[in-house]
Amino acid sequence: MTSAETPDAPEPRTQSVMLSFFGIHLLGRPLAVSSGSVIAVLGQVGVSEEAVRSTLNRMVRRGLLERHRHGRKTYFGLTPHAATVLEDGRDRIWHTGAVNRDWDGQWTMVGFSLPEAWRSERHDLRSRLVWAGFGPLQNGLWVAPAPVDVREAVSGLGLEPYLRVFRATVASPTEVREVLEQAFDIPAVGARHQAFLKRWDRTDPVPEFPGELAGQLLLHTDWLSLVRQDPHLPAEHLPADWPAARAESVFRGLSRRWERPAALAAAELLDTVPLD
Repeated sequence: MTSAETPDAPEPRTQSVMLSFFGIHLLGRPLAVSSGSVIAVLGQVGVSEEAVRSTLNRMVRRGLLERHRHGRKTYFGLTPHAATVLEDGRDRIWHTGAVNRDWDGQWTMVGFSLPEAWRSERHDLRSRLVWAGFGPLQNGLWVAPAPVDVREAVSGLGLEPYLRVFRATVASPTEVREVLEQAFDIPAVGARHQAFLKRWDRTDPVPEFPGELAGQLLLHTDWLSLVRQDPHLPAEHLPADWPAARAESVFRGLSRRWERPAALAAAELLDTVPLD
């Protein structure tokens, strides 16, 4: 995803904004929200009613949302799976952070070999590994500069018998920077942080759709998209002008600034019911 994509585009952008909304305003609260409320909130960032309804239905089919009927209205609540996904994203944003200043030199290595016909399984595995901070060092061998619970990262895929997991350190003649450059596209990671700064590092940033709620949703969607793709590389082996720290500071500052007014704006739009 890029910030150049229009907010009313089909998946994945609409779902990403919707997940930002649920993660900020519903996660941890035993509530379901009416479809009309979701339409009203996402309308703040230009998402059409048709796109919202289509995405809600898709997220139900994917096991991310559950429908609840109250009278003539339909409400949507997070499934346990969705809550886990959102909690993981929240942890990446607020606890892991964008800058790895405390690397101990330990790598997690994952080797795998899947049947050639398993294209979907291979895609799913690679997506999970990327989210967990891995990069491909060579064919069938992925590395992450951190201790990673690989079993948790690939949970539900049923591919554990095909994986071989190791913890290791780099030994001469191999250099850490050499491994980083081979496994990760460092210029591309830096460019994503620069793109975020170009959009949001302004004295008075104005999103395409004005208002604190719109700003909050777009900011969080952009930042989560960025950290999902950021492998959290060790700062000591990156260029001195690495932009991640500045990008994180900008995100946190704007997030704090918009938190209360966005919550008040959302409260005026939300029609919720308690979950049993």
